[in-house]
Amino acid sequence: MNNQPITNERFLREGAVTEKFLESPNEDSFADLFNVFSPQLVAFFRARGCELALAEDLAQEVMFTVYRKAAQVRDRALFRAWLFKVARNALCRHYGKQTREVETVELSDLIDRMTAASPKPAGSPAFEFRHWMAFLDSREREVMTLRFIEQWEYHEIAAARDIPIGTVQWRVFNAKKKLAPHLAMRQNNTRKAA
Repeated sequence: MNNQPITNERFLREGAVTEKFLESPNEDSFADLFNVFSPQLVAFFRARGCELALAEDLAQEVMFTVYRKAAQVRDRALFRAWLFKVARNALCRHYGKQTREVETVELSDLIDRMTAASPKPAGSPAFEFRHWMAFLDSREREVMTLRFIEQWEYHEIAAARDIPIGTVQWRVFNAKKKLAPHLAMRQNNTRKAA
């Protein structure tokens, strides 16, 4: 029961700050809005399992969206609900993006590390590169060889093979995705041997 005056005061402050921002969106009114709602958004994200840094980043993303799209709010009385819907959507996009991220490897970095760590004679990275290519289909092998052995640019490969540049990029990406588990295993074995 003692909490009610504090809650009412908070809602009055939120309402006043929101109304001020919606009436006159400028840096000052947004700063007040940010100071009121940003800690609540951080708490919202933290309650859903986000680490502090991520929660703060997402809160800033939401407040930026609010700043840009505040004119789209139809019912000012529902501003708070709209704000947290934006927050929920930002969290869903973040988790959706995480599930779509695919592990790939940067071949040039990996070859340099393996050459430095390998006691085998020089030339073994090229041998290993050919071994890795066995995991790929012929079109992927071709673009990977042109890209990483011949050092061609994507647009050069596309022009030479008369295919769209997006297709070249997709084949390189897909090849890296296929090779990632094999190269990660190789890298772990190299670390254990060192």
